[in-house]
Amino acid sequence: MGRAFEYRKARKMKRWGHMARTFTKIGKEIELAVLASGPDPSSNLRLRLLMATAKSESMPKENVERAIKRATEKDKSAYKEVVYDGKGPHGTAFVVETATDNPTRTVANIRAAFVRGKGELGTMGMNDFLFERKCSFVVANKEGVDMDELELELIDFDIDEVFLDEDEINIFADFKNYGPISKYLEDNQFEIKSFKFERIPLSMRELSPEEQEDVNGLIERLEADDDVVNVFHNMA
Repeated sequence: MGRAFEYRKARKMKRWGHMARTFTKIGKEIELAVLASGPDPSSNLRLRLLMATAKSESMPKENVERAIKRATEKDKSAYKEVVYDGKGPHGTAFVVETATDNPTRTVANIRAAFVRGKGELGTMGMNDFLFERKCSFVVANKEGVDMDELELELIDFDIDEVFLDEDEINIFADFKNYGPISKYLEDNQFEIKSFKFERIPLSMRELSPEEQEDVNGLIERLEADDDVVNVFHNMA
């Protein structure tokens, strides 16, 4: 199993300890999906995948419905996704994905979080070369699946990794290929348990426990902001 799996496993373990924050993040991503392509999951692939993710995380159905309702009531023209790059403590790199109807407010809050977290907001795109953008799927295994044959079937979609982890099939690929992969899985009656867009660091920084506390402090400050959807970093 490769680097993508190890990174996802670390994030998964942390996420299990922060269920309320997980629900908030999924809710924000659902809002973005609805704003982009409408509230009907049958015609909105990203929304359909996120609803499967919400179910796998035991997110209450009413939370999902509220997120969809919030998005339908928002002014689409005023709402946008903005990505910020920054430097964290002890040489760490950060990429922060946000969704906002007021970029002036958001950038001020993100800058303040970096300063208070012993970091510095950088220029947009400066950390692109340190991360790979991927899509990841967790799919329920089913009887009769041959992993070697499945990998051959998915090669045409330019996958990076596909492997079995307990009773789940994990798939990583370039983020642009999530549509064709989703179609293949649905056409072949695979149950998609969760889906994510990820920014996976090309290398990780090993830090002491004390240094990790500093970085975790910055992560918590950023994730506490209502406009922040995802925080990616390269701390091991």
